[in-house]
Amino acid sequence: MTMPAAHRFTIPTLAVLLSFAIIPGISSAEGVAGGKPVVLYSRYFNAEGETRYLPDGTFKDVLARLHAYFEVRVHARALTKETLADVKLVLIANPSDKAVGKNPPPPHFSPTDIRTMTRFVEAGGGLIIMGNQENHNLEVEDTNKLLAGFGLQFTNLYTDAKQLTLPRETPVIAGLRWAYYTGNLLRLDSTHAARPRPLIQNDLAQKPAKGTRDQPGVLLATAEPGKGRVVAVTDSGWITDDALSGKGIGGVAITEHDNWEIFLRLANWAADGGAR
Repeated sequence: MTMPAAHRFTIPTLAVLLSFAIIPGISSAEGVAGGKPVVLYSRYFNAEGETRYLPDGTFKDVLARLHAYFEVRVHARALTKETLADVKLVLIANPSDKAVGKNPPPPHFSPTDIRTMTRFVEAGGGLIIMGNQENHNLEVEDTNKLLAGFGLQFTNLYTDAKQLTLPRETPVIAGLRWAYYTGNLLRLDSTHAARPRPLIQNDLAQKPAKGTRDQPGVLLATAEPGKGRVVAVTDSGWITDDALSGKGIGGVAITEHDNWEIFLRLANWAADGGAR
């Protein structure tokens, strides 16, 4: 699954983050005025039989919380002009690489899917797409063909689980504590027209809660293609029930964090503030 990086993609320095123009954040306390925008948790790119991040499983809590701010839909239908007609935000977690058991192989991002999603975002839609750690059936190569249109790429470089206290100058999620549970670093094309920007960089001064992999790089990034907004995140496990509750994942429990508030602010931002 190793994806060689295009020569123009570089991992930005912290100086780039500090030059990022401030984006208005929306706190959970602001609630909703009027109708709720539609968020679609798409399972189309997840293999049949894949039990990670099921809407009635480890994503049950986060989707239930979202109902206060969005109309939440979940389905595994293809993303088309019709299925996206009134959707404001699409959430995709850990797109699958291979079939599970005797089930059929999962769809990868096809040229048609990429055109559809690119048009959706450029017209004003939002996209949150989350990767993962190795051995989690994560598809990288075709997913990166989609992300390349936004100046973003997933890599096969990993940093172990830790709690990061975000700098006060961080747009949208300033000063909050992010607990993530190991994921692949992001690579950004700083020359891309979609204006990709690092939102969270790994802080080497904050050590992993468990494990030794710890290298500089981008863990969460945004892009603004056309009228839309994209969030790419290193990890999918950070909004699971066990992560939100502080129980933890894989023998690592990070109890002090603001993961729900971070996710809500990012969802509101990606949906262009429609949930206010």
